[in-house]
This record gives sequence, C-alpha cells and structure tokens, in this order.
Amino acid sequence: MFSSKANRHSRSSDSSTLPFSNSDTRSPPSRFSLTRRCTRLLAGLIMICFFFFFSRTKANVPSWLQEQSLAEQHSLPPLYEEYHDYERHLPQHNLSLPFPEGRDTKFFWAANHVINSGWGNAMQELVMNAALAHATRRAFVFDNFTWELDALDYSTFNGKLVPARIPLSAFISGPIIGSSFPPGDPAPRAVSQEYFKKVCPNPVIIDSWDVNEHLRLNANVPALEIFEKWVEKLNSIDNPCIEIQKQSFQLFEIWLFGSKRILSIWPILSKSPVLTEFSWSPLVLQAYAENADLFAPTSSFRFFPSFMSPPDQLSNPTTLHDVRPTLTSKQMDPIRGLLALHIRRGDFAGHCTHLANWSSDWNGFNKFAALPDKFKVPTDGGWGETTEANVNMYHKSCYPTIEQIVEKVQNVLADQRRIYGSAKGLKRVYIMTNGEAEWLQHLKEALMQVKKWDTIATSRDLKFGWEAKPVAQAVDMLIGQRAQVFIGNGFSSLTSNIVMLRMLKDLAPEDTRFW
Repeated sequence: MFSSKANRHSRSSDSSTLPFSNSDTRSPPSRFSLTRRCTRLLAGLIMICFFFFFSRTKANVPSWLQEQSLAEQHSLPPLYEEYHDYERHLPQHNLSLPFPEGRDTKFFWAANHVINSGWGNAMQELVMNAALAHATRRAFVFDNFTWELDALDYSTFNGKLVPARIPLSAFISGPIIGSSFPPGDPAPRAVSQEYFKKVCPNPVIIDSWDVNEHLRLNANVPALEIFEKWVEKLNSIDNPCIEIQKQSFQLFEIWLFGSKRILSIWPILSKSPVLTEFSWSPLVLQAYAENADLFAPTSSFRFFPSFMSPPDQLSNPTTLHDVRPTLTSKQMDPIRGLLALHIRRGDFAGHCTHLANWSSDWNGFNKFAALPDKFKVPTDGGWGETTEANVNMYHKSCYPTIEQIVEKVQNVLADQRRIYGSAKGLKRVYIMTNGEAEWLQHLKEALMQVKKWDTIATSRDLKFGWEAKPVAQAVDMLIGQRAQVFIGNGFSSLTSNIVMLRMLKDLAPEDTRFW
C-alpha cells in the first residue's frame, strides 16, 4: 500500500508511520517525474500500434500465402466451383420477381461470343455485347471466359494446363455480371447462360450474317452504325428469348476493334452503365492490394484501419463473391509517381511480323484523337508481304528492343517535365510483361541508367494465390489503368482496354502513350 516516495523517505529512519501532510515529503517537480509520464504515454502508444499491427496482420494474411499449402495440395489449376455456384444463385434467377424481371424478362444471349482468345479480346467484345443488351432493355446473358469450349475441365496453353473456363465473377464485377443498374434504369439485370437455357428452351435464333453481311468488313461503316442496326433488329422482335447462332460470326469482330471504326461508339459506350459501373472483381482487387508495395508508395499507415490509408492503397475486399461494383473507374485516382509499361515478348515477335505483312493498324481504342502518339499504316505493303523497313517500323511499335524502350522512356520523362515541371515526377516503374526473367533483368539495369528509380517491378514479381494466378492479366490491367503514366502496345487489345478505362476516367491524354 505504500508509495515508492514513502519508501524512499522511510529508509532514513526506523519510523514506519506516514507523514501527516504531503508538504512534509513533496519533492520539487523533477525530470524523473515528467519522464515517467512520458514513458507511460509512449508505452500506451506502442501497445496501440502493436494491437493494430497484429490484429490487421492476422486478418490480412496475403491470400497467396494462405493458399500456398492449398496450391501444393493441388497439382491442377482451380476450377472455381464456388464462383460458379455463386453465379448460379444470383437473386434475379427468379421467375416471381416483378417487371422488368421475373416472367417479364427479355433476354439477349450471344452464344457466338469469342472463345480461345486472350482476356483482352474477350473483354472488349463482352463490353459491346452487354451495352447492346442494355440499349434494348434486355437482360444480358453472360457466359464464362472460355479458352476451350468442348474440354471437360482443363485445356493447355504454352504446354501448361489452364482452366478451360473461368467464371466472369473471378474477373469483373458490375452490371455485365449481374449487379443492379443505377436507380431509375429500366433494364433488367444480367443472368447466367445456365438460367437462360432453363427458362428459354426454344429461343429465337439469329444468324449475325442477317445484319452484318454488308457491314462487317466495310471500312466505311462505323461501329455506331452496326450497333444501331442491331438495336433496331432486336427491338423488332417480340419474343423474350433471343440467341445469336453459335456458329455465326461475332456481332463485333476483331476487324472492327482493330480499326478507328470502333471510336464512333464511344459517346454511347462512355455513358452506358455497363462501363461506368464496371469494376474489377474482389479477387482481382485483393491480388492488387496484396502486391501494392511493389508499385505504389509504401505507406507508414499500412497497418492502420482502411479509413487512414492513402488513396494509392486499396483495402482488401471483405468477400470474394460479390457482383456489385466495388471500385469503378471514376472512383480510382492514379497511383502517384508510377510509370507502367506494357511490353509483350515471346510469340509476339512473329505476331508483329504478321501485322507488318498485312499492314495492320493499331487497335481502335488506342487511336483516340486526343492521344499524342500516332501510328501511320504504310502504303507500300500488305496482303501478306512488305518491306524490311516496314517490318522494323512495326517491331519498334509492337516488339521494341531494350534500347528502343529506354529511348521512349527518356522521351516520355522529358515530355512530363515539359508539361508538369517537377510537380508530377515519376519515381517507380511497373512492367506488364510475359518476358523471360533474364531479359527483364537486363531491361531493369538499362532503365536504372535512365534515372534512379525507387523501384522497378514486373509481372514476374507479383505473388498470387491459387485462384488469382489464372486472372493475373486483369491485375496487370488494373495497375496500368491506375498508373500516373502508361506506355502501351498499340496493337494489343489488353492495352486498348486499359486505354478505354483511362479515357473513361478523363485522365490527361498526355499521360497515355505508346511505343
């Protein structure tokens, strides 16, 4: 019961009685007394920090680490059973719902959607088909991202097993995959193809040739005209169940996306909730958040609650199964100081030569008039052959060497200084690539000669969980979408989707460049 002060005074005598008043023993204010208060305060702050650290660290163990043992137990890629089951049980799959859903729903199912193509090609067509369904007030019928239609579970790519089908909810969220449209929008929500086949056993089947025969390859026919023709066609049919014949050409083909013709649809597409409410999936956002230290500014607040995190950081989603848009393009600010580079390697060398031989143009969404970099198709080649000079020109834009990459980065840095001065300096580099590790190391060393970057990371450096690995391209796209400055490949659909989302955000055109 005795205080330490009393004990110190008792040592000078044998008396065990307490003093009658505080004035008998009060010491003058001392540094020792002030230090004890500070020490207690400091200890309390340390305890709070430890609480936040361990509570958040425990809750936010990276999914790739959580799934490491799971992946070791599975020698095969994931089949996404829980994602399929979630899509199967969307609430709009209910015939008793009121108009415009339930028994009153009108459907649009493009059974001829692209397969056996990369995610970039699949996504660009997906957006257009969903926008068409919305424009005609029909429920868009979505399907899996399909690599091989007839395979049981798995297919192969570059000699490796891959899922033959991946549910769209592993890639994206928003109205395309079944979330509600904004209040007041009269369109019904999207449904799965399984549900469509259940409630529409005998749909009206249309061959795309009926509308597209004289339009699809005509360089003078803009995408808007094709879109409007299809709106007119679908609106002329009273039957609630419409299916595009599986064996027919896609409604919106690579020839359309690979030309300026597609830009005519932008005034409609940029205002459609299909795109304005588009979001990446919780799985993609989670993988992004867990790798953010590689490309976003490291925050001293990283272990504190999410409301204290800076805007460059994204919080981990609370569930992986949710079609509601978590973060739309308009809601995402650029990552300060990040330069993202999209550099294709591997088999793209042969593809670039093929593009040169056929005098191909950049993808249409890479040709917005406001963007500073242009590509002029040569006139002295095509139909399978061209000059060596043309091949070299295509490779510089499509398959640049390390020296050409460095030169472009130097030019972009100079442009940034000219436009912004020192206000928007670039400090980090992220390279979206399928390049080999040895080649990437040489590239990193060359880029470090340009300036002393804080970090240079590549797609190879990202850590993914078992289910996130097959959707890694979407994570790259999110990083490119959010980069302060992006240099892309004009011939790539992956790049053009990034550019589309950056234009939707109204980012400065000078910050979107091409090789």
